[in-house]
Amino acid sequence: MTKLDYARPPAFGGRIRDMRRKANLTLQVLADQAGISVGFLSQVERGKATPSLGTLASLAATLGVGVDVFVSNPKPSDSVTREGERPQFALDDSSLSYEHISTTLPGGTISSLIIHIPEGYASEVTAHFGEELIYVLEGTVRQSLDGAQFVLNPGDSLHFMGDTPHAFANIGSGPAKLLWTGTSPRLLGPRPSANSNNNIKGRD
Repeated sequence: MTKLDYARPPAFGGRIRDMRRKANLTLQVLADQAGISVGFLSQVERGKATPSLGTLASLAATLGVGVDVFVSNPKPSDSVTREGERPQFALDDSSLSYEHISTTLPGGTISSLIIHIPEGYASEVTAHFGEELIYVLEGTVRQSLDGAQFVLNPGDSLHFMGDTPHAFANIGSGPAKLLWTGTSPRLLGPRPSANSNNNIKGRD
């Protein structure tokens, strides 16, 4: 028997509840801003009531997201990326190149990239909202974090908050490769799709 690959109906109640909590909004505040009753919103979050598309749009606008966050649901196969099939992209005037290993999930909060760093490259110091985790796949990288210096080799990792001033440099002989995962929308290059089998160079 063939197992069918299909998307389940979106669980928008749970997504609304999760996003409301991340925004530090009470049921009452979100309901008031979206123009619905708090009792109805509570039922929606618990899966006991189904809102209209208009109500979902009001909730999405209040939470600062698109309505597709609540009504779309990827197929299981859309969650897979393959070595050699992920689109690669670069930013203008940068020698770094990237490939997404995370996919687009409605309401998703993390991004993950493989960063290809040429020999001798050194980044600027930056600080921004979000959380970051880097893991060295190849080469030797020096990571600065609020003035502290760390030399990282393959298998080493560093986990930190993005608002801590940080920078990195490839100090090895040859290219380096990092696995970067974070909660901030660091780069918005082309995302991998389940049917993609070509490597491309894009521009953000």
